[in-house]
Amino acid sequence: MSDIKISIRDLHVRYKDGKYPLRGITMDIIANKTNVVFGPAGGGKSTLIRVLNRLIDLSDVEDIKGEVLLDGVNILAPEIDVIELRRRVGVVFSRPIPLPLTIFENISFGLEVAGEKDKRKIARKVEHALRQAVLWDEIYDRLDYPASSLSGGQQQRLCLARVLALEPEVILLDEPTSALDPVSTAKIEDFLKIAEKDYTFLLAPHNQQQAARVADYAAFFLQGKLVEYAVGEELFFNPKKKETSDYIQGRFG
Repeated sequence: MSDIKISIRDLHVRYKDGKYPLRGITMDIIANKTNVVFGPAGGGKSTLIRVLNRLIDLSDVEDIKGEVLLDGVNILAPEIDVIELRRRVGVVFSRPIPLPLTIFENISFGLEVAGEKDKRKIARKVEHALRQAVLWDEIYDRLDYPASSLSGGQQQRLCLARVLALEPEVILLDEPTSALDPVSTAKIEDFLKIAEKDYTFLLAPHNQQQAARVADYAAFFLQGKLVEYAVGEELFFNPKKKETSDYIQGRFG
């Protein structure tokens, strides 16, 4: 078995309106792999992502029970440094939201906030992040242009580069290609495979086809519960649970 980066044990989340977006989730997120959570809308995928870097703290949550162990340390513990956690566990959402700054400044800003003062080191890190996000060759001569001048697909990869520049250990992606064209989608999927040696990914894809293409490990979520978890190829081609099989075959969802 590969190394476990994040271990989730009996995780329950309850909102103040009494709804449970997650019920009794137990699963592992494997290091240096693309881990996928998929299923119909309302299954709890986005809630799980918000739990994993404590963005859930900003939600209308009444109670969270269970453990989420990052390298053996429970990130739900009250003494956890949430700012440091979010540096280690970055997130990219479905809608790109570049800062109202230049392309270069969108990435350098986070480095400066993190305490980096060496301008040459910042420039190197900006270039490296843009290359990792498969964007450098398209915009290297426009770094002083407003980020808003980029296309939607380029803006999404810029937001990915912004996360990469801070050198996180885990990257959470919540439907990162849902609004992108096929070419931009393919570039982000290619990035996942190339970058697995350096990062652990958890992806909530916007469709089942993408889940099947990229998953090293996959988890099927339905109405807040984990129905099935397995190696990606095994789950998509030989699911053990009827609900998983029905969803993969398009009988609901």
